[in-house]
Formats: sequence, structure tokens, C-alpha cells
Amino acid sequence: PSAPQELLEECQGWLRERPPRFQRDFVDLRASAAASHRPIRVMQWNILAQALGEGKDNFVQCPMEALKWEERKCLILEEILAYKPDILCLQEVDHYFDTFEPLLSRLGYQCTFFPKPWSPCLDVEQNNGPDGCALFFLKDRFELINSANIRLTAMKLKTNQVAIAQTLKCCETGRLFCIAVTHLKARTGWERFRSAQGCDLLQNLKNITQGAKIPLIICGDFNAEPTEEVYREFSNSSLNLNSAYKLLSPDGQSEPPYTTWKIRPSGECRHTLDYIWYSQHALNVNSALGLLTEEQIGPNRLPSFNYPSDHLSLVCDFSFNQDPDRLL
Repeated sequence: PSAPQELLEECQGWLRERPPRFQRDFVDLRASAAASHRPIRVMQWNILAQALGEGKDNFVQCPMEALKWEERKCLILEEILAYKPDILCLQEVDHYFDTFEPLLSRLGYQCTFFPKPWSPCLDVEQNNGPDGCALFFLKDRFELINSANIRLTAMKLKTNQVAIAQTLKCCETGRLFCIAVTHLKARTGWERFRSAQGCDLLQNLKNITQGAKIPLIICGDFNAEPTEEVYREFSNSSLNLNSAYKLLSPDGQSEPPYTTWKIRPSGECRHTLDYIWYSQHALNVNSALGLLTEEQIGPNRLPSFNYPSDHLSLVCDFSFNQDPDRLL
């Protein structure tokens, strides 16, 4: 299939026996009338590496049947096709060459993949290669100006975590902006390491955006709660970033209660780790996709027959401010 609708219908055919997709609604966040251009829809999602889901990640309440790639692949594609992002940022991609690149390129996306140098997937028997970050954008909406694959450092040492940063030109407005995707080091006890990786990424992005001249959107699984140092680094950066999903809270200042919810042998893990950061002087968030409720997620949490990852997808519609320089 080369049309998104055809591929979506094919996925739905595969999933006939499964419960239907959860309904999630967009929340309108516009302060004023419609923007002067078509919004840019950005999707952030840690899709859960197949080798880790079936191997190391120990989702004790998730039936193995729900983790089979053929079905999970269809659920992941169904979610992507349902929201039709202009730009898609994924983490834990270990089926890039056999699934995402061939399918999404046929749908008009330019595709980029940067694997982790020592991916944990490679330790799993019958793995499908390393996992990494992937970035996709619609070629009829944007022109690629510059692309950088960044291997993150911590205390001057190269690490196993990566980022992709691309400068794009919006065909409709002629405006430049930078989109970045990353996945920082996991686990408790690694807070200082994540903080160092965050500093390195911010420094790279300052150079790429000429110190905030070029608007910036950063999607990532930061593996860090909002209380962590790396979150504060992004909040307080000279790039003038805001976290888009805070805008869903009543005061506009609080992150969602969770972006991942799973049950491991050690117990239940409910955390906010995933973010879409944006240049608040240059970009507006028109809308954001609401999260799944606890009732929708269900008592066995994620992943499940209904939802293919332990992380929720985040989706935002952005528009350019008319006069960004005035607000810096």
C-alpha cells in the first residue's frame, strides 16, 4: 500500500480479533484565532524495542501473545497512521530497515535512523539488530537543510545514547526550524549521567540553532522525572524552552502524572519520562493529544493487547509565531 488509508485498513484487518484502539482526544490550546499556516503535527513515541519487549524488559502482567511483533507492528503503525504526523520521532526502534523505513518512505516520509553503538538488543537471542532513534518527516511539507547524528557525551566520554537533529525548511512559510529526537540513559542511580548527556545535547542544539535564532522542537524519552536535574537544565536553558504537555494541566505548569505505566517483577512503575520541548518565543502549541486514562490503561498496565508500548505517544500541533524576534 502506498496510501496511508490503505495501510491503515491493512493494519486494522490484521487486528480484527483485537479490542479497538483507545479513543484519545486533542485538547485545543490556542490562545487566539487560527494560525496563518497549516499547523505542524509532531509525534513523540518510545515504541518499545521488540528484542527488549520479548526479552529483557519483564512485563510480568503482559501476555507474551500481546508482544508478538506481527501484531505489535500493526498496532504501532495504526497509532502513527491514525494521527498522521508531519514529523515523527521514535525511540527504541529495532525494526527500522525491515518495517518503518520501507513503509513510511512509501507514504512520503524522509527517514533517518541512528542506532545506539552498544544496543542492549544485541544481547538478546534472535534479535533484529540494534535499537536507536529514528526521525521521519513528510517531504512534501519540509525540505532538509542540515542533518546531524549526535553521539552524546557525559564528562567528555562518549556514551551509548544518541540524538538526531535536523534543520528543516517549512515549504509553506519558508521558515526554518530544528527538530531533534533523543533517548537518554535509563535507570535510577544515573541522574548525574543523564544531566551530563542533557548538557551535551543542549550545547549541540545551541550551535545548530545559532543560539535560539532557529526555532527548536526536541522530542525524547529523557528517562527523567520533572524533579531531575536534566529536566531543570532544559527548563532553564538559554534556548527558552517549554514542555508542551505542561499546557494540558489546569495551571499550565505541571507535567502529566505519567507517560509510562508498566508492571515489572519489582512492582508497578508509573512515571513521566517523555517530553516535547519547544522554543516558546517562536512557536505556539495549537493542540495536544490527551493521555490515556487509568481506566483505559487497565489493571495490567502497558503494554497490552490494546496498546503496543509501555510508553504513551505524545502528539502536538505547532504553529510559528508571527514575529519571534520581538519575544526573545
